[in-house]
Amino acid sequence: MNIKILGGGCANCILLYNNAVSACKELEIEAVIEKITEYDQIFEYSVMSTPALVINEKVVGLGKMKYKKVKSLIENA
Repeated sequence: MNIKILGGGCANCILLYNNAVSACKELEIEAVIEKITEYDQIFEYSVMSTPALVINEKVVGLGKMKYKKVKSLIENA
């Protein structure tokens, strides 16, 4: 599984990254988790607000997300 966190590095971006890492550990899912902070790369996903959660090249969530939501999105991907 490939997971990308799109964002400039704000508190919500960091929280989303940490939630994704924790969810993968809890679900015992092997994933490559990347932080994408360059805006030219972020715009390639047609995302106008951050943070954004991308799983296997599909944008699945935008904005501040609670841990349960992140875990559910990863589990169902």
